[in-house]
Amino acid sequence: MVKANAYGHGVDGVAPFIESETDFFGVALVEEGIHLRNLGIKKPILVAGGTLIEQLPLFFDYDLTLSASSPDLLTATDHLASSRRQPIKVHLKIDTGMERVGVHEYEAEAFLKQSLACSQLVEVEGIYTHLANSEVNMESSGLPIATSKLVDSKIQIQRFQEVLKFYEKNNLPAPMRHVCNSGGILNLPEAHFDMVRAGVLFYGVYPARDIEKKIDVKPALTWKSKVVYSKITQPGRSISYGSLYQVEASPKRIVTIPCGYADGYFRRMTNQASVLINGKKYPQVGRICMDQFMVNVENDDIKVGDDVILLGNGITAEDLADWTGTNEYEVMTNISARVPRVYVR
Repeated sequence: MVKANAYGHGVDGVAPFIESETDFFGVALVEEGIHLRNLGIKKPILVAGGTLIEQLPLFFDYDLTLSASSPDLLTATDHLASSRRQPIKVHLKIDTGMERVGVHEYEAEAFLKQSLACSQLVEVEGIYTHLANSEVNMESSGLPIATSKLVDSKIQIQRFQEVLKFYEKNNLPAPMRHVCNSGGILNLPEAHFDMVRAGVLFYGVYPARDIEKKIDVKPALTWKSKVVYSKITQPGRSISYGSLYQVEASPKRIVTIPCGYADGYFRRMTNQASVLINGKKYPQVGRICMDQFMVNVENDDIKVGDDVILLGNGITAEDLADWTGTNEYEVMTNISARVPRVYVR
């Protein structure tokens, strides 16, 4: 999956680099699929998010694979394919418990029959569902499945398998089946089917803290900056907006980093985050600004131009998530487009 700017890593560099090693690309929005085609990507591109009927011509124009998530969308696709005399590939989206997009499993038979009645220009290449809690192993979590509000992934898989029986009953080959996101890849090998959709795990970040580390992965991304200013701040002086931090007791060297919440370095991390400078960890101090933040380096000899590591080398996405009160996904995908990406083989 390379949606959300390749989970913040920069799709312009990631997609061409991995194309030779992947069978499919997955995105959330038709605009993301178009961008991949404009980059020169030739492999199939599945648009997994919701699609408006008025967006359908773009799937034909850019050879994108549609997630057919409703009877109305499938009907409109069939009509457009016939009027344009142009083929299109679709994957049928079944909702087994996410309640986001897709046809409910208990209404799927009519939907599958409808797909068979489409013109030959509509190729039903795949059928899939999405797991709501794949990172949670219900059997080992200690949660009572009968009373838990969590949708059990194995129940979702059972529902999906019931839908697939339609093809067996009608002596038809099933389309390409896929279910597993990152958590499912790790926890549910029985549900790997014909394809898996690796998301955050592909980039070296586990989808949950307590999930068993079954695959040895390493974060692909290091977020770096440089010290842009350095000064000695006297006791009693406050730092940044709101005066949320004040130097006490003795003078301290305060350095400025040219990065802020407009870059995805969340304001909510104020007075909680840490960075690495010359291999040593220092605290961020004062309110994080839109474009800059400050760090207390005590009296160490930190100079303008010294490298600063915001993420990586021991500072993890989990750390930033804790400081922000969110998850690793939001940390990664919020590194804004104005942060330059440098790709190293």
